[in-house]
Formats: sequence, C-alpha cells, structure tokens
Amino acid sequence: MKIERKFPKITVTDKAVRALKGGHPWVFADEIISVDGSYENSELVDVFSLKNRYMGTGFINDNSKIRVRVISKNANDKFDLAFWERRIRYAIDYRKTVMGKDFNCCRLIFGEADQFPGLTVDRFGTVLVTQCLSLGIDRIKDVIYKTIIDVLREMGETIDVLYERNDVKIREKEGLEEYKAFYEYDGLKADTDGKTIITENSIKYNVDYINGQKTGFFLDQKYNRLAAAKIAKGRKVLDCFTHTGAFALNCAAGGAESVTAVDVSKDAIEMTKLNAEMNGFSNIDFLCCDVFELLTKMAESGKCPYDYIILDPLAFTKSSATVKNAERGYKEINMKAMKLLPRGGYLSTCSCSHFMKDELFRKMLHSAAADAGVELRQIEARQQAPDHPILWNVPETDYLKFYIFQVV
Repeated sequence: MKIERKFPKITVTDKAVRALKGGHPWVFADEIISVDGSYENSELVDVFSLKNRYMGTGFINDNSKIRVRVISKNANDKFDLAFWERRIRYAIDYRKTVMGKDFNCCRLIFGEADQFPGLTVDRFGTVLVTQCLSLGIDRIKDVIYKTIIDVLREMGETIDVLYERNDVKIREKEGLEEYKAFYEYDGLKADTDGKTIITENSIKYNVDYINGQKTGFFLDQKYNRLAAAKIAKGRKVLDCFTHTGAFALNCAAGGAESVTAVDVSKDAIEMTKLNAEMNGFSNIDFLCCDVFELLTKMAESGKCPYDYIILDPLAFTKSSATVKNAERGYKEINMKAMKLLPRGGYLSTCSCSHFMKDELFRKMLHSAAADAGVELRQIEARQQAPDHPILWNVPETDYLKFYIFQVV
C-alpha cells in the first residue's frame, strides 16, 4: 500500500530499517541516506526504506547522533492534542494498574518506554518533577505538561507543583540549554522551597526535588528495598552509597539489629539523618566517608562487624567506552564485601547502568566471588519497579540489575 507523505522524507539504510522493524525507535545520523524536503530541528519527518516503505514518523534533530526519534509507525496518526492526550492517558492508566496504592508516588512517564522520547515525569504526591532530554519533546512540552496535569486532576488527583529539572549536560547534545524552573500553569505553585515529604513502603522521606540527585528520589528501587528488608531482621547491616537512606530505613523497619548508613556526601548523610528521625528509627548510625576506602580499611583490619552488606552505587558508567573501568569498580566493591562478610552473611548488590549489561554484571560477580574465595547462593534476582517498564525491543529501558545472595 502506498503511503502519502505528510512530512519531509528521510530515506534510511537497511540497518536502520531492521532496527525500526524490530521495534527500536531511533535512527542514527550515519543511517540516513537522503533527505527530500526541508525541515527545522525538532520538527516531524517521515522515515522510509530504500524500497520506499513507510517506517514511521519522528522528531528530527541535526544536533544529535540520534538523528530521528520515531514516535509512531501508524501512517494515519495525526500528531495533535488528541494524539498526545491518548498517549498520556495510556501511560497513566498503566501506572494506576501496576502500581495500585503506590500510584501517588511513582514514575508517570519513562521516556521511550512510553513513546515520549527523552522525557521523564516523576510524581511525588502533589509534586511533578520532569526532565526533558530531547529537542522534539522539549518543543511541545507545554502541550504534554498541561495535559498530564489536566488528566490527573480529572481523575481526582491533586497536583500543586510541576518542577523542571533540566540541569543535565546531555541536553547540550540536543542543542538545549540547562536550567531548573517551576512551571506556570492553572494554579500551580512556584514559591515553594523545593522540598516535599513522600511515603514509600510505609516509610516517610524528605525529598529535595530542586537540589537532590536526578529528580530528587530514586523510585526504581521501591520493591527491591522491600526484598532487601525481608532478610534484615536481627542482622547488622552496612548500607553503602545510602543517598537518602532508603535501603537503610527499610532494613531498620524490617527489624535489623543495627544499620550503618554510609555515603561520601555530607548532604546525603544529613538527609538520611532527617529521614531516620522523622520515622523514629533509633537503630541507625551514620558515616560520611568514601565507601571504597571504608571497605579497604575494614579488609586491612580484618574486622567487619556486619553480616549484611548492601551495595547501591550510582552508575559507574554512562557510555560503552567506560564499561571496562566500571566493571573493575563494581568488582572491587563486591569482592571486598564478599571477603568481609562471614560465611552465611548476606549481600544485596546492584547496577543502575544500562551499559553494564546483566550478562557482564553476572560475570563480574562470578569473578569477584572466585577472587574472594567464596560461593554465592542466589536468593533473588530483580529489576526496576514496573513504573519503569522495560520494552524488550528497546534495550536502553532495561538498566537496573539487583541481586541478593548468601555468602557460603
């Protein structure tokens, strides 16, 4: 069937066609063969194969190596308000279904997994925090943000604040500026201090959505924290890279004899203290230091007062070029933790980097265990919470690896 063009025509290589047919939404700069028609960056273009087969429509950006981000493969789609409202309702309905009572605090939009390339929208109660990393979506953000708010309010949800956390360097690759700002629309507040309180797994947290990492809180580990807490009862827990204390607090709530929360950031430790006090936990102490140095010192002293160690570092790699260095970093902390733990002790360990593939992470853990002279008994293998859905045809959406072991 012949498809009539609605937008400038981009003809792409067979490699790009295979990727698009397989479900991946990106066309890279070196996959474009020819351009028929004129456009401005961020506008929509139609993508065709060399055989003149319509492959989809997406945003184009000459600033980016990801030249076209396909948003639809339906030639009949009209990219109007109704189109974006359907997409938003679909994403929100999915969260209401899979998150249930946790819908009040979850990720509402997860980029390509929801066919909103480069867009993140996190909900912290009455606060929405967004991050936009693609030019095409950035140009229509007003339509998207206003529609999200309208749809949520129509459902009876209260939204008081929308804050844009566009303070990430990757925006430069899209030709976008970095900034942070309150968004103005229909009664939204813009004079808050950037802090709110959320409840996750029955635990309260202070969230600093202006200055905290990413959007202010890591929602993807929600159910992994519960899994980690299940085995914490009566144990002495060392929570490494604690950030705002989420794993530490879950373990404290799970009945741990004691928990030590460690982070190199003074601000993170102060926030963890506030969170512990707010929840009334008295079985947590706090240590501001470098985790690598701490594990090394304990290994050298031969003394480890802990029988459960949790390793939840920030991504050691954000590109394929640095994977080998990241693998060495992951191996170092995991091997030291395995050596420190007594036989029968427990280890929760994870990686939040897409580039650190699960196969490579498992290989690293095997190697670390061998070098530590221990064996691992796997208790659980987990991934991100379902509000961060994984599209099997878009491997970039599959990023979080989480394992719980007993050291034997």
